[in-house]
Amino acid sequence: MTKTILVVDDSFVMRTLIKDIISTDPELQVVGDAANGIETLEKVKQLQPDLLLLDIEMPGMDGIECMKRLKLLSPCKVVVVSSVAQVGSPQAMEARKLGAFDVISKPSGALSLDLKAKKGSDIVKISRRALGLPE
Repeated sequence: MTKTILVVDDSFVMRTLIKDIISTDPELQVVGDAANGIETLEKVKQLQPDLLLLDIEMPGMDGIECMKRLKLLSPCKVVVVSSVAQVGSPQAMEARKLGAFDVISKPSGALSLDLKAKKGSDIVKISRRALGLPE
C-alpha cells in the first residue's frame, strides 16, 4: 500500500528536490506541497497525508507553530527537514517535543542543492521508518 507525503518548504527548489528524492521509492507518493504553515494546515485537511516532510523556517507560520496546530487536525507523522534544526539545537529539541519522528538537517543551509547526494537516502529511510514500512 502506497503511503502519502506532503512536502513543506518555503523554497520551490527545495520542495522540488525533496519530491524527486521521495519519487525514487515506489511505496512513497508525494500528494502535494506547501510553502508555509498556513498552507500546510489547509492541505493536510484536504489531502490527509500519512507523513509531512516539514521545514522549520518559513514565512507566515513556521514549522514549530504548524506542528502545534497539526495535532488538532491529523494523526500524520512529521519528519523535519531543516537547516536550523541541527542535532541538539533548540529548534530540533522543540520539534521532537512536539512529536516529530525525526529531524534531518539540510547539509548546506536553507538552499541545499546537495540534499539528494548527501541526505537523499536518509530522507527515504527515515520516511519509511516513520510510516512503519520495512527499510
